[in-house]
Amino acid sequence: MNSSGDSEPEETSPPSGSTKILALTVCSAAIGGTFQYGYNISIINSPTSYIQSFINETYVERWGKGLDMPQVTLVWTLIVSFFSMGGLVGALLAGPMAVHFGRKKSLLLNNVFLFAGTVLVLTCRAAKSFEMIIIARFLVGLNSGVSMNIQPMYFGESAPKHLRGAVAFSSAVFTAFGIFLGQVVGLTELLGSQPLWPYLLASNALPGLIQLLTLPWFPESPRYLLIDRGDREACLQALGRLRGGEPPVLEIEELLEEQEQQQQQSTSSKTGSAVAKSPWALFKDPDLRPQLRTVMFASSAMMLCGNDSIYFYAYYIFLAAGIPPEKIQYITIGTGASELSASILSNLLIERVGRRYLLVGGYSLMSFWSVVFTVALILQSRGVAGMSYLSMMCVFAYILSFGLGPAGVTGILPAEIFDQAARPAAYMVAGSFMWISLFLVGMLFPFIVKYLGNYCFLPFLVVCLGSSVFLGLTLPETKGKTMAEISADFQRRNKSKKERSERQVEKPVETQYKLGAACSFSDIMQDPEPEHKNGDINLNVPVELEMNQNGPIVASKCT
Repeated sequence: MNSSGDSEPEETSPPSGSTKILALTVCSAAIGGTFQYGYNISIINSPTSYIQSFINETYVERWGKGLDMPQVTLVWTLIVSFFSMGGLVGALLAGPMAVHFGRKKSLLLNNVFLFAGTVLVLTCRAAKSFEMIIIARFLVGLNSGVSMNIQPMYFGESAPKHLRGAVAFSSAVFTAFGIFLGQVVGLTELLGSQPLWPYLLASNALPGLIQLLTLPWFPESPRYLLIDRGDREACLQALGRLRGGEPPVLEIEELLEEQEQQQQQSTSSKTGSAVAKSPWALFKDPDLRPQLRTVMFASSAMMLCGNDSIYFYAYYIFLAAGIPPEKIQYITIGTGASELSASILSNLLIERVGRRYLLVGGYSLMSFWSVVFTVALILQSRGVAGMSYLSMMCVFAYILSFGLGPAGVTGILPAEIFDQAARPAAYMVAGSFMWISLFLVGMLFPFIVKYLGNYCFLPFLVVCLGSSVFLGLTLPETKGKTMAEISADFQRRNKSKKERSERQVEKPVETQYKLGAACSFSDIMQDPEPEHKNGDINLNVPVELEMNQNGPIVASKCT
């Protein structure tokens, strides 16, 4: 159905409550999502000595003799590392769950793993079994692995284009908030004492309960409803609720364009739904390899950069600076507050500065502070006055730099540079590399400290510097761009020779995919009758774009 095309469609200002439902959806999904990742990383630190004592006491009751300290440390290492193992399994489950159950329902079902872990933690002392803690940490990691992949996907597909980065970046804000709140709750005056440590580990059930009670009231991802399920009515209703009124016409047109592209790539389209790609299909597709390389590198670098390790190293730095051991727990809260502050600042800047500059700038600053940190440690070991305080400053600066870009932008990338069919598999690959890297850093960092001493952050310097250079050369800016424009940018940067890439390079993207004057909104809202009924667009029927005399692209139904 064609419109006159005499003028561009006017952008109406969004209603005053247009972002209210979107903001509440973000809070509901994140409080039981990436918040859990940060919270569960943080709360395990306070009860370390208590859990190690419980391990030894349990072993004495069973076998009549205690464990040596290296053996206790080995069991403790298993408890810590099984969180990463669970995260890896969760990352692999996230793709199939997102496809079969949808984004919202997957986040709700994900709480089953969390509550099962809570039961194990609360009953481990009565059962006198430290193995139950290991299983519980695996289940909590599994929960975090699923949410770390599905939540950014859900946000990226639900937000309008001009807010997509800020909404998706809120995942990093809630992760940092989880770290900070976990540090506060873990204080000895609250739940970080010997009698209460099982309740500290089980306190993660409360955010999960909040999500279960609130998220069902909010809409599913409109892109999932239209492109994966082919449900036009549900898509329009969800989009209308998320935008605080009628669904914007231009956004509907963008969804139509993406749906048409998915139909052209799909081999089975009886219902007009997209066929989700597998991770292996991504590796085999030469057109997607540049995007896949970028996501794999960025996800690995986020964990290999050493930010989580510096939390561990902070205790020894603060101790060397002369802070009493009993006061260090209060100073350590400042590290979580630093990352939270940087994440909030970056959330405000991302739609102004852009993803690429925040990511490259964050790694560049981390490279600089790695050098300063290494110099400070060397001079501190030689007795130079004031170097312990410089080391403290480097801890906070390094964490601030991480929160400014890599912490949040990395999770946005798969949602922005892959289409609907490839997105779940891309998050599976990205999540797998992230959790494997976290596991490796957790296992290797003590040996790095032992053998490199004051030079222990040089490997992280290499990672940060290499990430800054690689991402600066390969990653195009994605701010405010459609999927078609982002794909064309990747193809131009990597000098693809394929015919489709050549067509996109020859035609300016802003002309080829310009959205506007496609149809009147009242016609989109009508029920899809047989294809020959005039005045309707059937969202399950491919749409082709035509040029009218005045230039704007108009949409007509393929017959």
